[in-house]
Amino acid sequence: MKKIISELRKFYYKRTNKEKYYEYKQAIKDEKILKLYHNNFKSKIDAIETALIEKEEINFKHSGHIGDLIYALPVIKEISKTKKCNLYIKINHSIGEKNYYKHPSGNVMISDRIFDMVVPLLKKQDYIHAVQNWDNEEIDIDLDLFRDFPFSSNFHSIRWYYHITGFQPDMNSSFIDAKPSEEFKDKIVVVRTFRGRNPMINYSFLRKYDNLLFLGIKSEYEDFVKEVPNTDFYDVKNFLELAEIMKASKFVIANQTFAFALAEGLKVNRILEANPFIPAVFPVGDNGFDFYFQNQFEKLVEKFDN
Repeated sequence: MKKIISELRKFYYKRTNKEKYYEYKQAIKDEKILKLYHNNFKSKIDAIETALIEKEEINFKHSGHIGDLIYALPVIKEISKTKKCNLYIKINHSIGEKNYYKHPSGNVMISDRIFDMVVPLLKKQDYIHAVQNWDNEEIDIDLDLFRDFPFSSNFHSIRWYYHITGFQPDMNSSFIDAKPSEEFKDKIVVVRTFRGRNPMINYSFLRKYDNLLFLGIKSEYEDFVKEVPNTDFYDVKNFLELAEIMKASKFVIANQTFAFALAEGLKVNRILEANPFIPAVFPVGDNGFDFYFQNQFEKLVEKFDN
């Protein structure tokens, strides 16, 4: 009955008083968000704040995607300055009914294979005390909580975790450590997944550059060399090796994908093919640039190559 009355009132205002109609419509929206916050969110945020005050050892959980996991690391690093931090990863968490075009993990966020590939990288980060598959251990901070935000989450991915924990680290600093791989020194590294592409962009101009190295899955490479045939391919054994190659590179070009998250964490020279439809990622700090349009892209590559 309350809903019927509300709809009738909204209809009445729409016909008789446009200003009142928009005010009432906004008030309904605000009330709905506030109700979601109090019913589903507030107690969890309060519990996280209490744990961060009272506990010396904090257990984090994340279910992926893998890029989202990487963007959670700055907050973990910041908290590790005063707490012992353990990271638990939930494997094979279903994506649900969403259709993620050509997702490398299929219909799950982090597959067993992706887990095995990321663990060596995570274990190299000295601010993480332990990394393991989540097996119903007690969790203090559920990093997946951003998926329940009672508002849009289409903003800078790293800030999802700011708002969960209340910690806001300096994003000018690196948050991933890796030794450069001398074997791949001064390569122009390219990663371009099928998802998150900017349809206004093509890479064919890269034919005039040397030392191009594509890192990703084989099907992505086979698609890429149709435009840029002078590109080599390397199939990394894990994501620690991927980070080591990026660390040694001349610069990294990537679209909005896990690989760019890695380049961002390393703070290497990096260029992002920005996603104009879901702008949740952008470079922060020195040596990081993004673009929407072709001429901007070509100028950035020329700048880094010189």
